[in-house]
Amino acid sequence: MKIAMVGSGYVGLVSGACFADFGHEVVCIDKDTSKIDRLRDGVMPIYEPGLEALVASNVKAGRLSFTTDLAEGIAGAHAVFIAVGTPSRRGDGHADLSFVHAVAREVGESLANDAVVVTKSTVPVGTGDDVERFIAETGCKHRVSVVSNPEFLREGAAIGDFKRPDRIVIGAEDDFGREVMREIYRPLFLNESPILFVSRRSAELIKYAANAFLATKITFINEMADLCEKVGANVQDVSRGIGMDNRIGPKFLHAGPGYGGSCFPKDTLALLKTAEDYDSPVRIVEAVVKTNDSRKRAMGRKVIDALGGPEVARGKKVALLGLTFKPNTDDMRDSPAIAIAQALADAGVEVAGYDPEGMEQAAPLMPEVAMCDSPYAAIEGADAVAIVTEWDAFRALDLARVRELANAPVLVDLRNIYQAGDLREAGFTYHSIGRP
Repeated sequence: MKIAMVGSGYVGLVSGACFADFGHEVVCIDKDTSKIDRLRDGVMPIYEPGLEALVASNVKAGRLSFTTDLAEGIAGAHAVFIAVGTPSRRGDGHADLSFVHAVAREVGESLANDAVVVTKSTVPVGTGDDVERFIAETGCKHRVSVVSNPEFLREGAAIGDFKRPDRIVIGAEDDFGREVMREIYRPLFLNESPILFVSRRSAELIKYAANAFLATKITFINEMADLCEKVGANVQDVSRGIGMDNRIGPKFLHAGPGYGGSCFPKDTLALLKTAEDYDSPVRIVEAVVKTNDSRKRAMGRKVIDALGGPEVARGKKVALLGLTFKPNTDDMRDSPAIAIAQALADAGVEVAGYDPEGMEQAAPLMPEVAMCDSPYAAIEGADAVAIVTEWDAFRALDLARVRELANAPVLVDLRNIYQAGDLREAGFTYHSIGRP
């Protein structure tokens, strides 16, 4: 089948490349000329393991192409996916749907054949109705079925998530939409990936509900970590103990400095705004958002305490290892490192930072941080080392070299990637999350 993917960002590019790898003909469309030029040259606009090779192989096979011309890109397409950004709107926190609406209108004006229009972007309940209305208002004469098909991709593992999904959610209102989507995903259906057909509004809400629930699990275990520190328990033992219950499960129960990234912060906020609009408040999610925002800066205070407190910390140096919100991505959106660095700078602490992939994106967001070209360059002369993101590169630091370079062997492990005994045997003063 021919698929047009409007939007060549994270979701659009990964989805388009994977669909092409299934054997479909895919055209990725974006108005950003420089991005399309780079993609044609094989340069990826994002860091995602395996993506560059996947794109290159499908371009070479003639199944994947790129264009800035929407009318040209959607010509003859059986399905047109809308995969543009829906950031939080300034001022009120609602999802900004201006890009989605603009694409819907342009698709309606340009469509030259019957097609399914699929919202792949994360959108509030009722957006599919708006897309359907905008297309109709253009006077489009062709049969159009508007479908919701939310994505469930983890940055750093997106290709595997797309090809081996827990489930495929399709919100369709007619047989035309359901059958086209069934054919698009047939390669996965043959691999026994479950396809869940629901109403369009249910599909839209499933995405927000899933992200809010996962954000809640993260926030819950973070609060349990704080309690563990007070009562002398070990949060890793608590996490294992409750995660072995099949009703709870072990995933997203790893204590840390708070969630960030492109999805959880904006999607929980958008869900709150939707709930307010329908006069159906979601108090648990309200608490999750507030608690997570507070936690990030609290982790900065934790590092300051490890230096001896605010009065002692002023004028000292901290090395931040890991700046992106999670490993295996260059995404800095709502990364805990931003708030941590700001809290340190506000306390008069000199901050040096290093990240394996996120340095270019981090620099303009963290002007108070001196960016270094290696973890050891950041550590040199530091009075404390804080691990903020659990990149594999930080799991096996040369501890002897760290002690030699740092002013003081103080390590604040905000991801619990080291064992306390090992660090203390190596002569470090060690601070972790929720462990005695």
